[in-house]
Amino acid sequence: MTAPDTGDPFGLAGTPLEKWQASEHLQHVAPISLDELVPAGTRLVVAAPHPDDEVLACGGLLAAMASRHDEVTLLSVTDGDGSHPGSSVWPPARLRHERHLESTRALTRLGFDTRVLDWHPLGLPDGQVATFEDELLGQLCRHLGRGDRLLSTWRYDGHCDHEALGKVAAEAARISGAVLLEAPVWAWHWAEPQDPRLPWARARKFMLSEQAQGRKRQAIAEHVTQLLPDASTRAAPVLNEQTLARLLQPFELVFV
Repeated sequence: MTAPDTGDPFGLAGTPLEKWQASEHLQHVAPISLDELVPAGTRLVVAAPHPDDEVLACGGLLAAMASRHDEVTLLSVTDGDGSHPGSSVWPPARLRHERHLESTRALTRLGFDTRVLDWHPLGLPDGQVATFEDELLGQLCRHLGRGDRLLSTWRYDGHCDHEALGKVAAEAARISGAVLLEAPVWAWHWAEPQDPRLPWARARKFMLSEQAQGRKRQAIAEHVTQLLPDASTRAAPVLNEQTLARLLQPFELVFV
């Protein structure tokens, strides 16, 4: 995860959880079961723009898939080395290495054996995914088959990489015959609870079991680089308390 391109200076609180909890639109979103979202025997392909986005967007769903022992493919689009610009504590090379280790530990927390998980780092530059859309489309299509469920960040999420991936994922799903699922991450920060820009008609709530919630919380805790302030630049944590509260609700929102 890196700073959102929302016009709201990174570090501000964004829309508080209490407002979301009072949202009539959100209250009326229908639930969706695991079997409806990813039918048994169907492969789930998760494309994450940065290390940790797969946990933030759908960690509970991934935990449920791990418990069901169904096939999961993870595509890590960038190495996330742009999350600490100008940092002497976390220069890009060190950040790339550490964020991969964090993801490995986080995926283990979700219930996966990362030694056998079908996991593909794609290595595109953090913050520049839109420049490589053709390459990304080819890579996604190579990993997709008809009937797969492809989950990506929402194409209007408010971050350049999230939006570029969402746009390409929609095209890759069309070409391959996969079923597209989109999940908001930064939209929880900038959107309003009754926001007409959100596709409420396509929204569904995947309700999390206590076990899945616990695994998701533990997985997020492994992303230490995103949870602590940067001593060299005095930048606030990428994942601050308000952001985590919004992303650790007892459900995950998916646009189907």
